[in-house]
Amino acid sequence: MEGQDQARRIEPRWPVALAILAVLALLLGLPARVRVYPDWFSSVVAMVVLAPLAAVSLASDKALWQRVERTVMLIFCLFFGFGTVSNLATLIGAILHPSEGIGGLQLLASSISVWVSNVFVFSLLYWQFDRGGPGPRAGETVSRSDFLFPQAGASSEDVPPGWRPMFVDYLYLGFSTATAFSTTDVMPLTSRAKMAMMLESSISLVTIVVVASRAINILGN
Repeated sequence: MEGQDQARRIEPRWPVALAILAVLALLLGLPARVRVYPDWFSSVVAMVVLAPLAAVSLASDKALWQRVERTVMLIFCLFFGFGTVSNLATLIGAILHPSEGIGGLQLLASSISVWVSNVFVFSLLYWQFDRGGPGPRAGETVSRSDFLFPQAGASSEDVPPGWRPMFVDYLYLGFSTATAFSTTDVMPLTSRAKMAMMLESSISLVTIVVVASRAINILGN
Protein backbone atom coordinates (compact mmCIF):
# COMPACT_ATOMS: atom_id res chain seq x y z
CA MET A 1 0.00 0.00 0.00
CA GLU A 2 2.83 2.41 0.86
CA GLY A 3 4.49 1.72 -2.48
CA GLN A 4 1.24 2.45 -4.31
CA ASP A 5 0.84 5.74 -2.41
CA GLN A 6 4.39 6.72 -3.29
CA ALA A 7 3.77 5.90 -6.96
CA ARG A 8 0.68 8.09 -6.95
CA ARG A 9 2.68 10.98 -5.47
CA ILE A 10 5.34 10.78 -8.21
CA GLU A 11 4.78 13.64 -10.65
CA PRO A 12 4.37 12.52 -14.29
CA ARG A 13 7.58 13.18 -16.20
CA TRP A 14 6.24 13.22 -19.76
CA PRO A 15 5.60 17.03 -19.80
CA VAL A 16 9.19 17.54 -18.68
CA ALA A 17 10.45 15.18 -21.38
CA LEU A 18 8.49 17.09 -24.02
CA ALA A 19 9.98 20.38 -22.80
CA ILE A 20 13.51 18.94 -23.02
CA LEU A 21 12.90 17.62 -26.54
CA ALA A 22 11.46 21.01 -27.52
CA VAL A 23 14.60 22.80 -26.31
CA LEU A 24 16.84 20.41 -28.26
CA ALA A 25 14.71 20.70 -31.41
CA LEU A 26 14.57 24.50 -31.26
CA LEU A 27 18.31 24.89 -30.81
CA LEU A 28 18.97 22.29 -33.50
CA GLY A 29 16.76 24.30 -35.86
CA LEU A 30 18.96 27.38 -35.57
CA PRO A 31 21.31 28.20 -38.46
CA ALA A 32 24.57 26.27 -38.26
CA ARG A 33 26.64 29.42 -37.80
CA VAL A 34 24.49 30.46 -34.81
CA ARG A 35 24.46 27.17 -32.90
CA VAL A 36 26.98 26.72 -30.10
CA TYR A 37 26.80 22.92 -29.96
CA PRO A 38 27.25 20.46 -32.86
CA ASP A 39 24.33 18.42 -34.25
CA TRP A 40 25.31 15.14 -32.53
CA PHE A 41 25.37 16.84 -29.13
CA SER A 42 21.57 17.06 -28.99
CA SER A 43 21.15 13.31 -29.50
CA VAL A 44 23.63 12.50 -26.74
CA VAL A 45 21.99 14.98 -24.35
CA ALA A 46 18.54 13.56 -25.09
CA MET A 47 19.64 10.06 -24.08
CA VAL A 48 21.50 11.23 -20.96
CA VAL A 49 18.72 13.51 -19.68
CA LEU A 50 15.67 11.41 -20.56
CA ALA A 51 17.04 8.21 -19.00
CA PRO A 52 16.73 9.43 -15.36
CA LEU A 53 13.24 10.79 -16.08
CA ALA A 54 12.13 7.35 -17.23
CA ALA A 55 13.90 5.66 -14.32
CA VAL A 56 12.08 7.82 -11.76
CA SER A 57 8.77 6.50 -13.05
CA LEU A 58 9.80 2.88 -13.62
CA ALA A 59 12.54 1.98 -11.12
CA SER A 60 11.86 0.74 -7.61
CA ASP A 61 14.52 2.92 -5.95
CA LYS A 62 12.87 6.21 -6.84
CA ALA A 63 14.78 8.27 -4.27
CA LEU A 64 18.11 7.37 -5.89
CA TRP A 65 16.93 8.22 -9.39
CA GLN A 66 15.35 11.47 -8.22
CA ARG A 67 18.78 12.56 -6.98
CA VAL A 68 20.33 11.55 -10.30
CA GLU A 69 17.55 13.35 -12.15
CA ARG A 70 18.13 16.52 -10.14
CA THR A 71 21.85 16.58 -10.87
CA VAL A 72 21.40 15.85 -14.57
CA MET A 73 18.62 18.42 -14.95
CA LEU A 74 20.58 21.19 -13.26
CA ILE A 75 23.57 20.48 -15.52
CA PHE A 76 21.22 20.49 -18.52
CA CYS A 77 19.80 23.89 -17.52
CA LEU A 78 23.31 25.27 -17.00
CA PHE A 79 24.62 24.08 -20.36
CA PHE A 80 21.61 25.10 -22.40
CA GLY A 81 21.13 28.35 -20.51
CA PHE A 82 24.70 29.19 -21.53
CA GLY A 83 23.89 28.01 -25.05
CA THR A 84 20.85 30.29 -25.24
CA VAL A 85 22.87 33.33 -24.16
CA SER A 86 25.65 32.44 -26.61
CA ASN A 87 23.18 32.03 -29.48
CA LEU A 88 21.65 35.38 -28.60
CA ALA A 89 25.08 37.03 -28.61
CA THR A 90 25.78 35.52 -32.04
CA LEU A 91 22.49 36.90 -33.39
CA ILE A 92 23.32 40.36 -32.05
CA GLY A 93 26.72 40.08 -33.73
CA ALA A 94 24.97 39.23 -37.00
CA ILE A 95 22.85 42.38 -36.63
CA LEU A 96 25.95 44.50 -36.10
CA HIS A 97 27.61 42.90 -39.15
CA PRO A 98 24.86 42.54 -41.81
CA SER A 99 27.34 41.26 -44.38
CA GLU A 100 27.54 37.93 -42.54
CA GLY A 101 24.52 36.61 -44.42
CA ILE A 102 21.62 36.18 -41.98
CA GLY A 103 18.45 37.58 -43.56
CA GLY A 104 15.43 39.07 -41.85
CA LEU A 105 13.30 35.91 -41.96
CA GLN A 106 16.13 33.75 -40.65
CA LEU A 107 16.83 36.31 -37.95
CA LEU A 108 13.17 36.37 -36.88
CA ALA A 109 12.90 32.57 -36.78
CA SER A 110 16.12 32.39 -34.76
CA SER A 111 14.88 34.99 -32.27
CA ILE A 112 11.68 33.00 -31.74
CA SER A 113 13.69 29.81 -31.15
CA VAL A 114 15.93 31.54 -28.62
CA TRP A 115 12.96 33.11 -26.82
CA VAL A 116 11.00 29.84 -26.54
CA SER A 117 14.12 27.93 -25.49
CA ASN A 118 14.69 30.52 -22.78
CA VAL A 119 11.17 29.92 -21.43
CA PHE A 120 11.59 26.14 -21.38
CA VAL A 121 15.08 26.14 -19.83
CA PHE A 122 14.08 28.42 -16.97
CA SER A 123 10.83 26.51 -16.44
CA LEU A 124 12.90 23.35 -15.98
CA LEU A 125 15.22 25.20 -13.63
CA TYR A 126 12.36 26.52 -11.48
CA TRP A 127 10.79 23.04 -11.42
CA GLN A 128 14.01 21.52 -10.13
CA PHE A 129 15.15 23.95 -7.46
CA ASP A 130 11.85 25.08 -5.90
CA ARG A 131 11.30 23.37 -2.52
CA GLY A 132 14.15 20.95 -3.20
CA GLY A 133 12.74 19.60 -6.47
CA PRO A 134 9.80 17.37 -7.47
CA GLY A 135 10.90 14.54 -5.16
CA PRO A 136 10.77 16.46 -1.86
CA ARG A 137 7.61 18.28 -2.99
CA ALA A 138 5.90 14.91 -3.34
CA GLY A 139 7.05 13.71 0.08
CA GLU A 140 6.11 14.57 3.61
CA THR A 141 9.01 16.93 4.29
CA VAL A 142 9.32 19.95 2.01
CA SER A 143 12.23 22.38 1.90
CA ARG A 144 11.79 26.13 2.05
CA SER A 145 9.66 27.46 -0.81
CA ASP A 146 11.35 29.57 -3.46
CA PHE A 147 8.03 30.66 -4.98
CA LEU A 148 4.68 31.53 -3.46
CA PHE A 149 1.84 30.27 -5.65
CA PRO A 150 -1.66 31.76 -5.29
CA GLN A 151 -3.07 28.30 -4.49
CA ALA A 152 -1.18 28.45 -1.17
CA GLY A 153 -3.51 31.18 0.06
CA ALA A 154 -6.70 30.00 -1.64
CA SER A 155 -9.59 28.43 0.21
CA SER A 156 -9.86 24.64 0.38
CA GLU A 157 -12.90 24.76 -1.94
CA ASP A 158 -10.80 26.27 -4.75
CA VAL A 159 -7.76 24.01 -4.50
CA PRO A 160 -7.67 20.22 -4.92
CA PRO A 161 -6.71 18.28 -1.76
CA GLY A 162 -2.95 17.85 -1.42
CA TRP A 163 -2.23 20.36 -4.18
CA ARG A 164 1.42 20.98 -5.01
CA PRO A 165 3.00 22.78 -7.98
CA MET A 166 3.64 20.63 -11.04
CA PHE A 167 5.78 21.31 -14.10
CA VAL A 168 2.94 23.12 -15.88
CA ASP A 169 2.86 25.65 -13.01
CA TYR A 170 6.56 26.36 -13.49
CA LEU A 171 6.08 26.50 -17.26
CA TYR A 172 3.46 29.21 -16.72
CA LEU A 173 5.87 30.98 -14.37
CA GLY A 174 8.60 30.87 -17.03
CA PHE A 175 6.24 32.09 -19.75
CA SER A 176 4.81 34.96 -17.71
CA THR A 177 8.30 36.06 -16.61
CA ALA A 178 9.47 36.14 -20.23
CA THR A 179 6.43 38.09 -21.44
CA ALA A 180 5.64 40.46 -18.55
CA PHE A 181 9.31 40.95 -17.52
CA SER A 182 8.10 40.87 -13.91
CA THR A 183 6.23 38.77 -11.40
CA THR A 184 2.56 38.10 -12.12
CA ASP A 185 0.65 35.83 -9.74
CA VAL A 186 3.68 33.82 -8.52
CA MET A 187 5.98 35.67 -6.14
CA PRO A 188 9.69 34.86 -5.66
CA LEU A 189 10.62 34.37 -2.00
CA THR A 190 14.36 33.68 -2.14
CA SER A 191 17.34 35.49 -3.61
CA ARG A 192 18.11 32.71 -6.07
CA ALA A 193 14.54 32.78 -7.36
CA LYS A 194 14.70 36.53 -7.86
CA MET A 195 18.07 36.34 -9.62
CA ALA A 196 16.86 33.55 -11.91
CA MET A 197 13.75 35.54 -12.86
CA MET A 198 15.85 38.66 -13.46
CA LEU A 199 18.16 36.71 -15.77
CA GLU A 200 15.27 35.16 -17.69
CA SER A 201 13.56 38.55 -18.10
CA SER A 202 16.81 40.13 -19.31
CA ILE A 203 17.38 37.43 -21.95
CA SER A 204 13.77 37.74 -23.10
CA LEU A 205 13.92 41.53 -23.23
CA VAL A 206 17.10 41.60 -25.31
CA THR A 207 15.72 38.93 -27.66
CA ILE A 208 12.50 40.83 -28.31
CA VAL A 209 13.78 44.41 -28.32
CA VAL A 210 17.05 43.88 -30.18
CA VAL A 211 16.81 40.76 -32.34
CA ALA A 212 13.11 40.30 -33.14
CA SER A 213 12.44 44.00 -33.67
CA ARG A 214 15.44 44.28 -35.99
CA ALA A 215 14.26 41.23 -37.96
CA ILE A 216 10.79 42.76 -38.37
CA ASN A 217 12.38 46.04 -39.46
CA ILE A 218 14.43 44.24 -42.12
CA LEU A 219 11.37 42.36 -43.40
CA GLY A 220 9.35 45.57 -43.47
CA ASN A 221 11.92 47.23 -45.69
